Amino acid sequence: MEYRDYYETLGVARTASADEIKKAYRRLARKFHPDVSKEKDAEAKFKQLQEAYEVLKDPEKRAAYDQLGSNWKAGQDFRPPPDFGGGFEFRGRPGAPPGGAGAGSYDSFSDFFSSLFGGSAAGGNPFEQQPFGQGPGAGGGGGRRRAPARGRDHHARIDIDLEEAFRGGNRTFELKRPQVDSEGLLQMRKHTVKVTIPPGITEGQQLRLAGQGEDSPQGGEPGDLFLEVHVRPHDSYEVEGKDVTTTLPLAPWEAALGATVPVPTLGGEVEMRIPAGSQSGQKLRLRGRGLPGNPAGDQFVQLKVVLPPADSPKARELYEQMKRELPFEARPTSRPADVS
Repeated sequence: MEYRDYYETLGVARTASADEIKKAYRRLARKFHPDVSKEKDAEAKFKQLQEAYEVLKDPEKRAAYDQLGSNWKAGQDFRPPPDFGGGFEFRGRPGAPPGGAGAGSYDSFSDFFSSLFGGSAAGGNPFEQQPFGQGPGAGGGGGRRRAPARGRDHHARIDIDLEEAFRGGNRTFELKRPQVDSEGLLQMRKHTVKVTIPPGITEGQQLRLAGQGEDSPQGGEPGDLFLEVHVRPHDSYEVEGKDVTTTLPLAPWEAALGATVPVPTLGGEVEMRIPAGSQSGQKLRLRGRGLPGNPAGDQFVQLKVVLPPADSPKARELYEQMKRELPFEARPTSRPADVS
């Protein structure tokens, strides 16, 4: 994906104040608003302005974005640093309209934005969890009295290993919650949350911790905390949804003659029958051996035939014998069609 220089998009310096950022956005938004603009590609430009302003107007997102440093250039190939954003807590919910009701959603923002702040990968309802030691808080009040406004929701990203996604379990995560102090300076307050990870959770799903967001300034219910789950890459498995794929090395005779061989799975080693005549690159399936669920995912086993080296006289002799005696052509050629 391409790096996006949000300061360049708004035409401001990296040291620009919040007021300078707001003024730059308003000026450019008037120029490129698709309802009134005559500029070429006004709609695309307007979306870029919205995305840049969504990050730079928010002290928390701006602080996280600034952690990338100033050495990147717009359009440069970009991959987020390992675990970037993990445990960094933001106000608001992933996928929430950046400018309030009717203002669109994060889904219209770039992959670059999603890779830093999440919020577009998850679909469906989040897993809901009660805070340890307390309920979600009951809304009350009789008559027609209006209930105090609830606190704002927060969201953060957590990173887990594939084995954790498979088996689930209880974890404690340390989050960094940015707060602006009385002098307007951004401070990081660390706090811990206890989380139950359900077995079979997949990339991008959310865990909802009711009542662990921001307190209500009016004495109402606190907001919720949404944790977006990211599964770290694994050395042995590729993951797609609840399915996993692994590569299984085979000796030539195992592939040619068939064999029963041990295969690692997330749930432990199993015996798998390799059909005679199997080829390198062929995929076999172990049903239900992926991530648990209803239904559970499958494990796909991609075969890889590995040749023994011809690094001894005996090995070379065997290869020469195969060359002489086996009626095998690795690159069969077809006879040209008779056009006469």
